[in-house]
Amino acid sequence: MKLDGILNQAGRNKRRRRLGRGDGSGRGKTCGRGHKGMGARAGARRRFGYEGGQNPALARTPKRGFSNVAFRKPMQTVNVSALERFDDGARVDAAALVQARLIEDAKKPVKVLAGGELKKKLTVVAAKFSAKAVEKIQLAGGACQQA
Repeated sequence: MKLDGILNQAGRNKRRRRLGRGDGSGRGKTCGRGHKGMGARAGARRRFGYEGGQNPALARTPKRGFSNVAFRKPMQTVNVSALERFDDGARVDAAALVQARLIEDAKKPVKVLAGGELKKKLTVVAAKFSAKAVEKIQLAGGACQQA
């Protein structure tokens, strides 16, 4: 038997504090919860940002301007160079892009960007195209169709 093994075992489990067992225990009567109010009740937990009833910091700060963040439509993007993996003359739509693991979801809109080069003749179907991407696809002999 080793001394360090005994010491490790000795401090492993801390005894739980027994509340409400008389004034002599130091945690009698209100059990360390104080008197009345939210903290004295069972299951009480203050919500995030709660400041004891005073006007919270978020409400105190002035709100100005306008944000379009609530109205944005997230796009899945694909570069022209990524379309090089498809066969010449193929029709590239959202389903084909999901199968090639270039996008995550076929239901969400796709935007084709002009990154890289394209040498294959493809018919690309997407919700949006950048102007340069359309130029590159057409230069390769392909076509762009709006989904």
